[in-house]
Amino acid sequence: MSQLTVLRATDYPKMPWKNGGGSTEEITRDAGEGLDGFGWRLSIADIEASGGFSLFPGYQRIITVLQGAGMTLDIDDKVSEPLLPGDPFAFRGDSQVNCALLDGAIRDFNLIYAPDRYRASLQWVDVLKPQRVFSSANTLLLFSAAEQMAANMAEHAPQLLEKHDCLQLDNETGELMEVVLYAPRASRCCLIELTKI
Repeated sequence: MSQLTVLRATDYPKMPWKNGGGSTEEITRDAGEGLDGFGWRLSIADIEASGGFSLFPGYQRIITVLQGAGMTLDIDDKVSEPLLPGDPFAFRGDSQVNCALLDGAIRDFNLIYAPDRYRASLQWVDVLKPQRVFSSANTLLLFSAAEQMAANMAEHAPQLLEKHDCLQLDNETGELMEVVLYAPRASRCCLIELTKI
């Protein structure tokens, strides 16, 4: 039996970055408090100006620009291609990272996880018609980038999602679960699978 949690964007707590250079809205995490003790954490960050990222030694990070023109990242003295809205990008949490905004402030979407504790998969999905997805992950996260969409996850009742809402499906037994995605018009969402090692 799985457990479904509905997370609303209006309820996400806001906290300062580890290095004090910006602010983050935390969507959800597996454990811990503040900026310590988690095995994985999902958040939205507001980046108002170019500058350095916080260090997270022992973690892997996947970042996606949600709003704004985009940015480039200087990671350990190697500059990335421009990261535009919808482009996921992965890097190590212990890397020295500086961002350069392309044209003003942005919001980005972040998964940080400990690769020695979890296997992670992140994919952006375009929902053009009802789609079925199957997963046996211990935790499945569905993040809506659409103004409105719906999802039917495992045995739970369908849920309506608005922009930046998230569903968290916890599946300790690792049984195969079906997820059905619906949207009234072409929409985008992010599916994240986290499996304990």
